[in-house]
Amino acid sequence: MSNEFELSRNITIGQYVPTGSFIHRLDPRIKLLAFVLLVLAIALNTSYIGNAIGLLVSVYLFWVSKIPISYGLSGVKPAIPFIIILAILQLLFQGQIFSNGTVYVDYGFVLITSESIRLVVVSAVRFIEIIFLSSVLTLSTSTTELTHAIQSLLSPLKKIKFPVYEISLITTISIRFVPTFAMEMEKMMKAQASRGADFGSGSWWRIIQRTKDMFPIIIPLFNIALSRAEDLILAMESRCYTPGDDRSTFSHYKALKKDYFVLLIGLLLSLLLLFYRFPF
Repeated sequence: MSNEFELSRNITIGQYVPTGSFIHRLDPRIKLLAFVLLVLAIALNTSYIGNAIGLLVSVYLFWVSKIPISYGLSGVKPAIPFIIILAILQLLFQGQIFSNGTVYVDYGFVLITSESIRLVVVSAVRFIEIIFLSSVLTLSTSTTELTHAIQSLLSPLKKIKFPVYEISLITTISIRFVPTFAMEMEKMMKAQASRGADFGSGSWWRIIQRTKDMFPIIIPLFNIALSRAEDLILAMESRCYTPGDDRSTFSHYKALKKDYFVLLIGLLLSLLLLFYRFPF
């Protein structure tokens, strides 16, 4: 079979790789909070140097967590067509907004400047950094730990009747279902290909054709999603799950000095990316 059918290899979000590294042993609340800070800082940074620092930090986290960088690169692969389309649209239609800087092309509605090129490059690098950080977070944190971390960080909102338990449950179920649906789609693609469907033979840049090839599996995938959702509902009801009730937890986390040190480093790095004016 072609690598085109190995979708589960290209989905890193929602999977867990227990390597026992320093990152794995951190308090999941600290990891989640540091992840949010870094993502916000990267999303608001518009400089080349700032995003290069963010990319280096993302790659370094893979090395510290003892997870091969190939996992991160495989997570970027499915997003390449979207990144290319976004880059083309930004390059063609955002020039009038980012008109300051050196003008390279000025023809009709197309205006390409140094600032519009900066937007294209920075946006592409941002996507890669966020995918890398999301992959590190989920590859080094189990679903149970992630659930407890979300509940703990959102617990102050319970005073204003915010559905903390429900939001954390929905979030973790959504993350967990990403690799599950990838495996189901992989099975359907292989089944369709065995019946003569054209999957995996076209070039990756033929986005329209490849989108049309995916239509035959969209409806079956929705049916499988609904079926799995129904099975999950029945399993929760059989365990007497009641939305809105206070729930006890078996695991209780206690942050150590190393956790606070990591959070401090993440906070300082986020402040650097947010407020420092890089020269380039």
